[in-house]
Amino acid sequence: MSSTTPSPLSPVRRLHDRPVVEAGSVPGYGAIFNAGLLFHEGRFHLFARAVRDGYRRNDGDGPRFLDYISDVLVLTSSDGRHYEFEYVLARAGNAGVHCYEDPRVQRVRHAGTEHVVMTYTSLPRETGRPWRIGAHRLVWREGRFHLDESTGRLLGPSDIANKDAIVFSLADHRVAMIHRIHPDMQLAVFDDLEHLWHAGPEYWDPYMSDLDAHVLMRPTPGALGIGAGAPPVAIDEGLLLFFHERRADGAYTAHVALLDHHTGRVISRLDEALLEPELHWEREGDVDNVVFVQGAHRDEDQVYLTYGAADRCVGVATATISHLVDALSRAA
Repeated sequence: MSSTTPSPLSPVRRLHDRPVVEAGSVPGYGAIFNAGLLFHEGRFHLFARAVRDGYRRNDGDGPRFLDYISDVLVLTSSDGRHYEFEYVLARAGNAGVHCYEDPRVQRVRHAGTEHVVMTYTSLPRETGRPWRIGAHRLVWREGRFHLDESTGRLLGPSDIANKDAIVFSLADHRVAMIHRIHPDMQLAVFDDLEHLWHAGPEYWDPYMSDLDAHVLMRPTPGALGIGAGAPPVAIDEGLLLFFHERRADGAYTAHVALLDHHTGRVISRLDEALLEPELHWEREGDVDNVVFVQGAHRDEDQVYLTYGAADRCVGVATATISHLVDALSRAA
């Protein structure tokens, strides 16, 4: 497959043969990748994970990198092809968060009002503690998004490694969260956004005691894991969910499924990857062979996708909804 032409199985087209955000393009930061997305007031707002300068590979036991701390940066674009750095939205060490990783940004309805929610992987300060799902609400003020520090939460069961969370509204106004307790993707449903925000052991203890009942999708045979990508995109037929899978060879690939508007459950799923690491900056980086979709914006019959590449930079692509629906219909 060339850098710009979709294959018959993949109705996806890269918009560039280069990243739209390069590592090192913002002073003080190295890798900039795995970006969430909102289209707001006529502009694309990219919420990117950015690693502060000074990190280095670990040649011994333990984590892959040392001194590895990431913040959330906002970059904007009028055309989705050329991005400019605007500001630091969330700085690690503030708002009670030791490190922000892989932000997803989504609009969620509650009590007739739309709320902007950022979910992310929150790394603990203490060694040996599991990563958790962090969440903050964002507010738009004076031409910028701001972190509402008073709304910060850790979502999901305590003391369980949990990540890749996206939050969305169902057709009956309930709120759903897709998350990943390895190796599967699970679905949790709540009465509303406040129920999710304040769910405690009374919700999560029985949920965990019957975890298999809440599995949304499992990895395909031989794959190592699966997880949500971008918040789902509403279409007439349901909700398009772009997600990732980690293959047996360690590569991360992008996939799609169709979910039911009312339940959030899977209607159909394509086993074939929509996007695989192929270009050199997708195959070589801090973590080789990764394409990791985290942002999606619908524009008529097209979905604009943002993805992290090799844990170093950000790429963009578009998918044709009618082609995806046709393929998903055949897979049902």
